[in-house]
Amino acid sequence: MQEQYNPSAIEQAIQQRWQENKVFEVTEQPEKEKFYCLSMFPYPSGKLHMGHVRNYTLGDVVSRYQRMQGKNVLQPMGWDAFGLPAENAAIQNNTAPAKWTYQNIEYMREQLKRLGFGYDWQREVATCSPEYYRWEQWFFTKLYEKGLVYKKNATVNWDPVDQTVLANEQVIDGRGWRSGAKVEQKEIPQWFIKITDYADELLDDLDQLDGWPEQVKAMQRNWIGRSEGLEIEFKVANSDQSLSVYTTRPDTIYGVTYMGLAAQHPLAREAAKSNPKLADFIEQCKNSKVAEADIATMEKLGMDTGIRAVHPMTGEEIPVWVANFVLMDYGSGAVMAVPGHDQRDWEFATKYELPIVPVIEPFSGEGD
Repeated sequence: MQEQYNPSAIEQAIQQRWQENKVFEVTEQPEKEKFYCLSMFPYPSGKLHMGHVRNYTLGDVVSRYQRMQGKNVLQPMGWDAFGLPAENAAIQNNTAPAKWTYQNIEYMREQLKRLGFGYDWQREVATCSPEYYRWEQWFFTKLYEKGLVYKKNATVNWDPVDQTVLANEQVIDGRGWRSGAKVEQKEIPQWFIKITDYADELLDDLDQLDGWPEQVKAMQRNWIGRSEGLEIEFKVANSDQSLSVYTTRPDTIYGVTYMGLAAQHPLAREAAKSNPKLADFIEQCKNSKVAEADIATMEKLGMDTGIRAVHPMTGEEIPVWVANFVLMDYGSGAVMAVPGHDQRDWEFATKYELPIVPVIEPFSGEGD
């Protein structure tokens, strides 16, 4: 045995033998137990990095272990190659998107092969291929026929330079990750899938996933995010309108001292028509991040709309504010603020000197 391992002299010959003998190509073998191992498809950016190596090594180790257990293992590979990122990158590289994408795929495929991963390359797919996305379009039409997709306006992170929607993690210090442009909050029509129709079933069936780590199941529960509460109507003073809010804590209703509106809420927009300062504030909110993690730590800012809501229990009039921590896509885009029992509401009330009324207190002598 050689004292030093020389990968260029050994691995190329072994990989050539794998290819000639079709070691990782899978055919139906009814007598064997099946095992399917799928790692997320990489975006064909041009070159693999160590993050790719780590991720695909883990999947390959699992596949090889299961193959050694005598199972018929299918480990395919493909490319997450469809969409505006490829077009923008092609513009930067002064070439056509298809040419740029397929060149990158070819290069990265060879890198994966040199790493020795056991993929069945005869099953390779690229999501930018018409042969692939025709099935995505077919699937969408089937969902549409079943009434499981719908269209509505929703607020998104909008990059005015790339003219595209960005995920929260693509917004860095308020700017687009690729263009560097200041990101806006923009309302546009979008298609949605009614996954909420299956929320209860998805949650209940998590308990049937034996062997799954509890922390993974907890992440799934949090992502599905079932919330149980009530919708409460607050009449708008001197108006026929009402303000609907959703709350998980109706027991704290006597502690409501103000209402909070999202900047995109219809009442906020209506009030801004006669209030230039409020209109400017709403415009500023368009550039605010909307990720929950950001909302928890960012400075709470707001402005009084001049509108008053009538408390449904006491009949008192309470101020209605536009607040940068209220999200239009959560509930009705309005909240009943209970600063005596909510940290976020307390920070806002303290900043703007709004009343703070405790509702739930410990028995005498407890909590001291």
